[in-house]
Amino acid sequence: MMVGTGLPRMPARVLVALLLAETGELTAGELVRRLRVSPAAVSKAVGYLERITMVRRERAGRRERYVVDDDVWYRAGLGVVRVCAAWETVGREGAEVLDGSPAAARLTRMSRYFEHVGRDLARSAEHWRAALPS
Repeated sequence: MMVGTGLPRMPARVLVALLLAETGELTAGELVRRLRVSPAAVSKAVGYLERITMVRRERAGRRERYVVDDDVWYRAGLGVVRVCAAWETVGREGAEVLDGSPAAARLTRMSRYFEHVGRDLARSAEHWRAALPS
């Protein structure tokens, strides 16, 4: 399902391993053993998941643990809000450059769509964060 909705294969495998772990956290070594992949594959996948704010690192002595916590879906939702804001900005700026053209009208509609969807998603994320306490 995760791969089918756009998450690359290895980050999806790492995320599932973390979600299914008893504590929601694993070390790189534990991920390597569970997934039977190289340390480099785990490192790259964790880096990707960190960039989209679905995993965070915690130091445990000399080791790092990778964690999926209770706020993961909230942070992921805010990541989508940031993506919407970027699309909204690009559409608005493009419409200004192409003022008066049919492309400007399409870009304006695109911009307005992402502005409203982003605002709705942000509001919804805040609502559910308050409604589903940790």
